[in-house]
Amino acid sequence: MPYQHLYNISVLEEAGARVIKASCASIALAALMQSLPDVLVSDIGMPDVDGYMLIQNIRALPKEQGGQIPAIALSAYAGDSNHQQALSAGFQKHISKPVDPEKLVLAIIELLQHNNQR
Repeated sequence: MPYQHLYNISVLEEAGARVIKASCASIALAALMQSLPDVLVSDIGMPDVDGYMLIQNIRALPKEQGGQIPAIALSAYAGDSNHQQALSAGFQKHISKPVDPEKLVLAIIELLQHNNQR
């Protein structure tokens, strides 16, 4: 696992999050079926199936299986078209890499607050 991913996980855990790591989309989907997290943070560039396909597969699930989970896309691409592509695919937020850990924590908090207001 790249250093930046490990650092982001460490920062999230220090902020009080319980992090479930998945190295690919199939492992992420299996983990989602085992334990429904409050937020999904997914890299767009994953082996085999990318983050766009992952979120489309998740959005096809019923709500009680995670189909409406708030989700953040992480991507090396920072353009407006990349941002729009992530939102169109089903993510609520798009953060470009390298990820500022404070920005990631704040984005997660914002999604959780928005989701709790529903």
